[in-house]
Amino acid sequence: MKRILIFLLLAVAFTSCKSTSTVANKSESKKENRNLVNNLIEKATDNIGVRYKAGGTTKGGFDCSGLVYTTFQSESIPLPRSSYEQAKIGKVIPLNDAKKGDLIFFKTNKSRQINHVGLITEVNSDEIKFVHSSTSKGVIISSTKEAYYKNSFEQVNRILN
Repeated sequence: MKRILIFLLLAVAFTSCKSTSTVANKSESKKENRNLVNNLIEKATDNIGVRYKAGGTTKGGFDCSGLVYTTFQSESIPLPRSSYEQAKIGKVIPLNDAKKGDLIFFKTNKSRQINHVGLITEVNSDEIKFVHSSTSKGVIISSTKEAYYKNSFEQVNRILN
């Protein structure tokens, strides 16, 4: 009887420790994810002002998917090279569930397929801001409030959990 009681006490103690460490692990995981998102946004926004260059993946010039590709690569996260292929990665989520670090995709210039991508830097109740490389202005931050992007919006993908 005494052995059973000791066993039960140990089982309860181990279960308690396990659940506490799971909470701690989830908390650490969220913090690590937040740091990762902030690193990605910092890396991308460090390129504001860099000119647009078709096929570009360096400070010498970026195209939209090149900026996203290089930004994620800096954190050892592999992505496809084109915006069309990047749109197939992760989970498509509703626009109103978008968070910093998600990718936002567009069909611009009446394209039938996704041809533009940005990295979400800020989410407000009625607006999403994203860093991207535009053909006319290079790497900039734009908003879904701008008619051009509001009208060409296609989807948001969550790459990071």
